[in-house]
Amino acid sequence: MIDQTSVQQACPPSAVSHGVGLAGLAGLGLWIAVARHWHMDGPHAGLAAVFACAIPMILWSLLVDKVHRRPDTGIDWHNPRPLRGVVDGAVVKLTGLWVTWGIIGLFYMSGAWYMQGDYRYAMQVILVAAPALVLLSVPYILWIDRYLVEPRDGAHAFGQWLMGGAAQRGAIANHARSWAVKAFFLAFMLSIVPGNFAGMVRWGTDGIWHDPARLAGFLITLMFVVDVAFATAGYVLTMRPLDAHIRTANPLLGGWVAALICYPPFVLMGPGGPLYYETDTRGWDVWMAGHPALLWAWGALLVALTGTYAWATVAFGLRFSNLTHRGILTHGPYRISKHPAYLSKNAFWWCSVLPFLVTTGSMETAVRNTLLLGLTSIIYYWRARTEEAHLGTDPVYRDYAAWMARHGPVPRLVAWATGGRRAAGAADSAE
Repeated sequence: MIDQTSVQQACPPSAVSHGVGLAGLAGLGLWIAVARHWHMDGPHAGLAAVFACAIPMILWSLLVDKVHRRPDTGIDWHNPRPLRGVVDGAVVKLTGLWVTWGIIGLFYMSGAWYMQGDYRYAMQVILVAAPALVLLSVPYILWIDRYLVEPRDGAHAFGQWLMGGAAQRGAIANHARSWAVKAFFLAFMLSIVPGNFAGMVRWGTDGIWHDPARLAGFLITLMFVVDVAFATAGYVLTMRPLDAHIRTANPLLGGWVAALICYPPFVLMGPGGPLYYETDTRGWDVWMAGHPALLWAWGALLVALTGTYAWATVAFGLRFSNLTHRGILTHGPYRISKHPAYLSKNAFWWCSVLPFLVTTGSMETAVRNTLLLGLTSIIYYWRARTEEAHLGTDPVYRDYAAWMARHGPVPRLVAWATGGRRAAGAADSAE
């Protein structure tokens, strides 16, 4: 048995409080109830769910946690510079910022997939928001630069280089990677918000308590709505006053490759992709039909796995993002595993798809599906390792990883199962 007091003292404090996630859940839950009652299933209702989630988190962060006062923000509210002292630097920074946004716009226009399917709504939202962002960036930069301890950030370095100044390669590279992450993943999240939310609003609940498959399907859909809303809010609210800014973006090429092949248009696991593992499969409920007890138990397992996945996203609060360091999390599911989302997501796929069961009875197809899902899990192991290599540059993460290797339930379970302690830390990295 672990002494909880010593664990609390040994584990580094989390960068995010529990209250932020609970505030977001409360706002999102209220909007879901309203939308279901009034049958509001349009794309704007889905986007409103993101705001319903984000606004309570912002208020909690500022009014309760007072994150804007943290030293991590790089802001000193007590010693503002005179406005005239920041104008020149702000012009340089705005130049770098606006040129960055222009490059992102060109990227969107050159990617054919952004003009098709669900991405069209994302592009409409971004197009409407762009003029307001450009206009608001002027007073925002003039205001925040008065209080920043070091206002010469990556945008400033890029703007300075554009104006003929010296190239600060490290700062410019991190600036480019950070905005590449935000541009790519924000467009993706906005593209899946409408359909995700509409599916949950339209889900009928008549007789659902007597049908384990339908009940599990509804709860799983609900968990994905939570995940998508929190993740989208995280990509939008990358701001220093919220202590949700990007410290660093992953500089490892392997990390980018491992992440991007899991998302369109580069996704390898989708229909027609080389790692598509659902050929001739059926839903888990089809294989278990006629066995009520098994249906209830298996449905509960899938809901628990999806709930863990959503919980891992909620734990980020305003900070969710792929490929970035925005503060080290050590609370919630991150006290159980360093990679609870990857672990639960992969377990969900194995338990829901059951790739070794196929409708044709073909052993070749069953083996191929199983191998391809195995390769998919290996890719997520790769993602986990590259993320650890990136975050490992932060001493707080190294302390957390050391604590997890000694006290984390998942590595301890693996150590017990394998009869050795040494494998624990490495096994947890594989999630």
